Amino acid sequence: MSDTPAEDLKPSFRSDVTVELVKHSAADSDVLWAARVSTAGEQSLEELRKDPERSKGLINYLMRDRHGSPFEHNSMTFFISAPIFVFREFMRHRVGWSYNEESGRYRELQPVFYIPGPERKLVQEGRPGKYVFVDGTEEQYKTTGAAMEEAYIQAYERYQEMLAAGVAREVARAVLPVGLFSSMYATCNARSLMHFLGLRTQHELAKVPSFPQREIEMVGEKMEEHWSRLMPLSYDAFNKNGRVAP
Repeated sequence: MSDTPAEDLKPSFRSDVTVELVKHSAADSDVLWAARVSTAGEQSLEELRKDPERSKGLINYLMRDRHGSPFEHNSMTFFISAPIFVFREFMRHRVGWSYNEESGRYRELQPVFYIPGPERKLVQEGRPGKYVFVDGTEEQYKTTGAAMEEAYIQAYERYQEMLAAGVAREVARAVLPVGLFSSMYATCNARSLMHFLGLRTQHELAKVPSFPQREIEMVGEKMEEHWSRLMPLSYDAFNKNGRVAP
């Protein structure tokens, strides 16, 4: 199937990401009834009617001693818009995650591209395995932005050129760069999200250091904000116990 490209699409550039909580079934009480069934059987259902605050000690115990399965009986679905290279890292997380992403085979991809903002550290110093990122100079930021814009515009023009010539979307998309924004739904539970956050965010309370790329960390930080409001007791226990997934 060929495509007729839109004539009024102009490239736009952004340095942020979008993370929206679409729906959820997630509360601290979900952890408690799942945990108490081991000793209370059907009486564990009473936890649904109780204030989970009274059992925050149990939640902390489960987190501390890494009894992880009670943290799986919940669900959060996020809508995420970010550069394609973020999604390629993101989808390495497979256990406890489900994904559906925008398809370049079935729709004309929109010309929205990523350019690092001035707060994004730009320069890598040191050797592999022992390096840090530092701020770039004003000239480096200027060069980076100009080079990316030029490459993005040229790539999208070639994409449109092929579509106009009747080339299939799934073939024409090959010229588009990984800085192109894509969108997806990602569904997880608290345990799988904690594992993601332990690897993809830096935090002063983390027992195990992590060195994520900043762009995926931006996504993780926004997801963490949503989860912290849904399950505050579990979130507090996660931080108190070194941000290690149980």
